[in-house]
Amino acid sequence: MSLAVLRSRALAGMDAPAVSVEVHLANGLPKFLMVGLPETEVRESQERVRAALQNAGFDIPNRRVTINLAPADLPKESGRFDLPIALGVLAASGQIPGRDLDKYEFAGELSLSGLLRPIRGALAMTFAMHRSRDRAARAFILPLANAEEAALMGDAEIYPAETLLQVCAHFAAADPGSRLQRHRNKPLGEPPCYLDFSDVKGQQHAKRAMEVAAAGSHSLLLVGPPGAGKTMLASRFVGLLPPMTDEEALESAAVQSLTRGFSAANWKVRPYRSPHHTSSGVALVGGGNLPRPGEISLAHCGVLFLDELPEFDRRVLEVLRQPMESGNITISRAAHQADFPARFQLIAAMNPCPCGYLGHPSGKCHCSSEAIARYQDRISGPLLDRIDMQIEVGAMAPDMMSAGADGEASATIAARVAHAFVLQQQRQDKSNQRLTTREIDQHCKLDREGDKLLRTTMLHLHWSARAYHRVLKVARTIADLAGTQRISAAHVAEAIQYRRSLRER
Repeated sequence: MSLAVLRSRALAGMDAPAVSVEVHLANGLPKFLMVGLPETEVRESQERVRAALQNAGFDIPNRRVTINLAPADLPKESGRFDLPIALGVLAASGQIPGRDLDKYEFAGELSLSGLLRPIRGALAMTFAMHRSRDRAARAFILPLANAEEAALMGDAEIYPAETLLQVCAHFAAADPGSRLQRHRNKPLGEPPCYLDFSDVKGQQHAKRAMEVAAAGSHSLLLVGPPGAGKTMLASRFVGLLPPMTDEEALESAAVQSLTRGFSAANWKVRPYRSPHHTSSGVALVGGGNLPRPGEISLAHCGVLFLDELPEFDRRVLEVLRQPMESGNITISRAAHQADFPARFQLIAAMNPCPCGYLGHPSGKCHCSSEAIARYQDRISGPLLDRIDMQIEVGAMAPDMMSAGADGEASATIAARVAHAFVLQQQRQDKSNQRLTTREIDQHCKLDREGDKLLRTTMLHLHWSARAYHRVLKVARTIADLAGTQRISAAHVAEAIQYRRSLRER
């Protein structure tokens, strides 16, 4: 047999398209020839494969070896194809039997000694197998270091291996005891433990706003002087969110596996991402010649916290506008494009002025009105319009600092949030923040006083239609927390208080 065909997968955004690794041996001068749009790290695999085969005790075919990675128009990157290429060479040269190879998919990077090194995107690959029509037809052979991650997809058949020799023995040995064993994940640990809101002293208005934001998945901007507790509040916000569903956990883990891998210890732990204000647009939304996810996708089903919001480059912030509306990001390149999920909850924090002490009781702010306007104008009106809730976080009084913690525990607040979230799922099968215009008309009906109050406020503050709808959705969430179907004037009034834009201060 001079031809062997094995199955593997590439990565294209969140998708992991199937790849056929075809190895053909022909007469001619000894040479490795690789085709199928391989990137540099894939072309270099021939040297790793040569050394791994030699050090594992196999013969290097003294013939012309042609390796085709199909489909030919799909870019192939990383060392994940080392293992199927090595097995293909061995099967094509008759050194291992090839009759069962089509029952498996393979991925793994080889060291020169034949050890299997972990790869990037193992869970994304098994996630793609799970969604494919023929997912029950093949098992997956992967490096041992990727086994726990890949096996999070419950019905996937994962066979981990530490070396190339172990994989070869799986196909060559007659004794079942020499075959690879299917990986079984250990029981997942305790529920995730987050920082607790009971540590936060005072700031009752901000705590209430964060409860409302968590209950309806609303974005939130905290404006206040240094040391007021904005970062402390934001770091505890993730503990208020409802528990992750299995589908959310798989999506989030699959995205994280595309970059640094995913640990089973983080299963169902909502992501909390806090990029520095020097981050570029590519770091925030993703990109590169072969696109990888950015911070907004790594925060999928979790929280993206942007501290010192005006210090971010304005052009970087503008890239948030589209994914905040759609919940996904499409990165286009000349040859291809990649789609990543980006359904994150934005929490942002900023000072009210360049020195940070505008409105502080100490009165030590000496910023001119022009300097304050320039500072606040670093955040564009369209971006502010997309942030559902914008509140002030006041400075802490000295006597409050010496007092004991007086806040509710996160678990108490999270119970109310979970109850409100269940009401939303039963009513519309989504959070209030994701309601469309038609669904707002259907589910956000106001009483007469509430409608009059909202219309008067809109005319007075010159709100856009988007701001009007966002206040309605926040009011709907407040009513859900109160357990009422009808939105009253009191709910609308509270929602209006959470919409004090910087432009109105």
